[in-house]
Amino acid sequence: MRVTKTVLTNMCMICNGDFILVQDKVNSSYTGVTFPGGHVEHGETLADAMIREVKEETGLTIKNPRLCGVYDWMAEADVRYLVFIYKTEEYEGELCASVEGNIRWISKGDFLQEKLAHGMDKVFEIAMNGEYTECFCNLENRNETLL
Repeated sequence: MRVTKTVLTNMCMICNGDFILVQDKVNSSYTGVTFPGGHVEHGETLADAMIREVKEETGLTIKNPRLCGVYDWMAEADVRYLVFIYKTEEYEGELCASVEGNIRWISKGDFLQEKLAHGMDKVFEIAMNGEYTECFCNLENRNETLL
């Protein structure tokens, strides 16, 4: 049997009309503009993890997050990272930043002009279009393939 250590994570594009919520990530290993998200904890469903992470990072409680696709890559020591990409227009609560970074609303049309965290252009494309459901990133040459 072949086993690969896998880390499960998530991100959610929260929409309000023509605007989306972004986070200015200030993590030493992953910086730039991204969507709220984080790790799936042991025993959590993917959707419950997404709801929890958004609440922790933004103060908002999202409802009915829809799975749009997956962004994945192989990291050091043969560890595979899977990022489940969600989207929702349903939320309640008041925005508040966290230690993960400041949050703000921007126009969907302005997103690609931001200083994006690595891979976020592909994550945005998966969440927006519905044409692609997966992106695999080869970290050795930074090649990303949308499928």
